[in-house]
Amino acid sequence: MQSIHAIAAALLMGGALAAQAADRDASFHPGELLTSNAEYREAWQDLVKDEERLPDWLINLSGLSTPMQAVEADSDRYLVGQVCEAHRCFGQRAYVAFEWEDDEAYALYVQVPDGLPEDRAPSEHASLRWLGDPDEEVQQMLMEQLRSDPNWY
Repeated sequence: MQSIHAIAAALLMGGALAAQAADRDASFHPGELLTSNAEYREAWQDLVKDEERLPDWLINLSGLSTPMQAVEADSDRYLVGQVCEAHRCFGQRAYVAFEWEDDEAYALYVQVPDGLPEDRAPSEHASLRWLGDPDEEVQQMLMEQLRSDPNWY
């Protein structure tokens, strides 16, 4: 009988933790994640400290952004979101990913030239820069985020 109560308690606790984790990604934008969680902030600072010529909005994740979402890749879980420079979102943006365990951060920095004619495919003229040395699976996950933009072709 005691083991049934222990199992029930474990299931309730697991459900509460799952609900908290689900809220965790839906309620935070990338910049807010840095200010509210020391592990994610440290992972991001480790990523940007060795990078050269990054804009302030990217270093601080202070641009316009989307809420973080949980994404599975390579049997690992990540918090993924997009941040962009205000007034230049399409041309200056980054897709960021944090390992769920707070260990590592990665990003895909996308730059599309200003004034690109509408008949030109952004995908053919953009410069893509990987930050944080993501493996192939993480790169694929971040590229899928980019490709999900209906204006990306």
